[in-house]
Amino acid sequence: MSMEEVSVSIGLAVTFVAVVLLLVATIKIVPEYQRIVVLRLGKVLPRPKGPGLVIIIPVIDRPIWVDLRETYLEVPHQTCITKDNAPISIDFLIYSKVLDPISSVVQVQDFSGASHGIATTTLRAVVGDIPLDDVLAKRDQINHLLQARMDEVTQRWGVKITTVEIREITPPKEVQEAMTRQMSAERSRRATVTEAEGAKQAAVTVAEGEKQAAILKAEGDRQAASLRAEGFALALRKIFEVAREVDSKTMSLQYLETLKVMGASPSTKFIFPMEFSSFLAGLLGDSKKAFGKE
Repeated sequence: MSMEEVSVSIGLAVTFVAVVLLLVATIKIVPEYQRIVVLRLGKVLPRPKGPGLVIIIPVIDRPIWVDLRETYLEVPHQTCITKDNAPISIDFLIYSKVLDPISSVVQVQDFSGASHGIATTTLRAVVGDIPLDDVLAKRDQINHLLQARMDEVTQRWGVKITTVEIREITPPKEVQEAMTRQMSAERSRRATVTEAEGAKQAAVTVAEGEKQAAILKAEGDRQAASLRAEGFALALRKIFEVAREVDSKTMSLQYLETLKVMGASPSTKFIFPMEFSSFLAGLLGDSKKAFGKE
């Protein structure tokens, strides 16, 4: 191969490489979640490029890629002073999303660094207006305050702060010890209340059982008394029916039998009721009638 042929081959290869590089620099494929902000001769084009196939003029255009997906920024532990002058350490996460790609490029140089600075200053301002107890108890409220105040600043950058989440709050050591003692006391109180409630329920159950037993006993006594009264009434009714069937002769024989028993007694004095004389007269009259008929 002659020198001319070698030179031609090298020239073709260089041209091919240059064409490939030119095509790579000119043709861009932009995915759905990204946009390209184009600076043409230093001036931003009114609309971002993408998604899809985008043509960039080499040397003249400067493409800047912007991600539209929601991202997060981790803010490490920051020491803040609460309203009641208690030092407290807080770390949190910031979730943001680009709404205006052009503003995110033109209005701010480094969004991550700017967001970090805004987050720390806003956190100190918010925590400085809240007492320590509220900082520990009202985490959601602090999240909303941080989000609202940061969003006021970042909206001019074309970025929306979607969520702010406090990850960890570390109070001072003495506060942690006090919280531990308070937690122990609260658990003891709950145990005492639970024990008292159990004793109360047991006492109520026992009293209810005794009440039911007393009711059943009283009902049994009532039924027994009722049965006794019915038996007594039945006996009296039977005696009354038998007594109605006893005639005067039968009663006279009973009296005579009684006189016979009294006569056999060693006593010398006897007391007779006044009705005995009328009974005796009636008895003699009946005897005379009986003998006269005979």
